[in-house]
Amino acid sequence: MNEILKMYLAFFRIGAVTFGGGYAMLPILERDLVEKRGWTTMDELTDYFAIGQCTPGIISLNVSTFIGNKRAGIPGALAATLGFLTAPIIIILIIAAFLTNFASYSVVQHAFAGIRVCVCVLILEAVLKLWKKSVVDKFSLGLYIAIFALAVLSRFLPFSVPAAVLVIASGVLGVLFCRDNGTLNDKRRK
Repeated sequence: MNEILKMYLAFFRIGAVTFGGGYAMLPILERDLVEKRGWTTMDELTDYFAIGQCTPGIISLNVSTFIGNKRAGIPGALAATLGFLTAPIIIILIIAAFLTNFASYSVVQHAFAGIRVCVCVLILEAVLKLWKKSVVDKFSLGLYIAIFALAVLSRFLPFSVPAAVLVIASGVLGVLFCRDNGTLNDKRRK
């Protein structure tokens, strides 16, 4: 039970200080759960983000659930999920109660503009960390360029390529490539 309470409190703290969604959360999770607590590895965290992107729901919440499940099964998943949700729900309820009264003030609008810039920086930091861990050879660079081009060009094509299709295709190509050439996993572990 002590482990479950620790997990709830850790994810409560993360949920209380995380702004900007899943990718902005990556540096905080890395510091707290990989470096400080050793509850997961950076490779596992990156995999959880990839899976969290493909599953229904909020990426950061999905990642919390995966880590909780890894640590303590279903009770751990529930503790991590509820811990992550508690603080934001309280904060959102408080903000919602007062926001309509203050949203039109220029100081509040400027504060939100500053927060958006900060969130962009946090997301860029997460992207750079993911890049460093994921694009490790010619195959992964080629896959990155192809997926990036499809994602960007999709809005100009007569058809849209859903993100889930891109993720599944990338996974299949990764399996096929690794089956023929095991170097991708070897390079990723370094």
